[in-house]
Amino acid sequence: MPEIAPWLIWAILSAIFAAITAIFAKIGVQNIDSTAATFIRTVIIGVILLGIVLARGAMPPLNSVSAKTYAFLILSGLATGASWVCYFRALQLGDAARVAPIDKFSVILVAIMGAAFLGERLSPLNWVGVVVTSIGLLLVAMT
Repeated sequence: MPEIAPWLIWAILSAIFAAITAIFAKIGVQNIDSTAATFIRTVIIGVILLGIVLARGAMPPLNSVSAKTYAFLILSGLATGASWVCYFRALQLGDAARVAPIDKFSVILVAIMGAAFLGERLSPLNWVGVVVTSIGLLLVAMT
């Protein structure tokens, strides 16, 4: 049996937890403002991550992190926050089984942006996968 790359294991776990997140979030936003629900979830995530960082001793001295790193982490945090606010509102208004595939359209956008802005190279077969994935996401999300 071939060895599974560590990144693939983490990516699969991410997908599993993302699916569970959608189901739990859909139930969780039923009787609360979606923005308040996003805030509560974010605080919980922050506390858990703080514990992990402290337990691993992984926090670098703040003055050792470059301005560029801070800038892009701040931008990433802003984008994440915007994504979560939109996602929770969409879950509050729509079916989880239709909202999640549209949210996963980010996979397609990452492929395009990775090629355009990061110089990442996808093979022709990879691009076929991007197109097929797009079609699949649309088919799942359609009424």
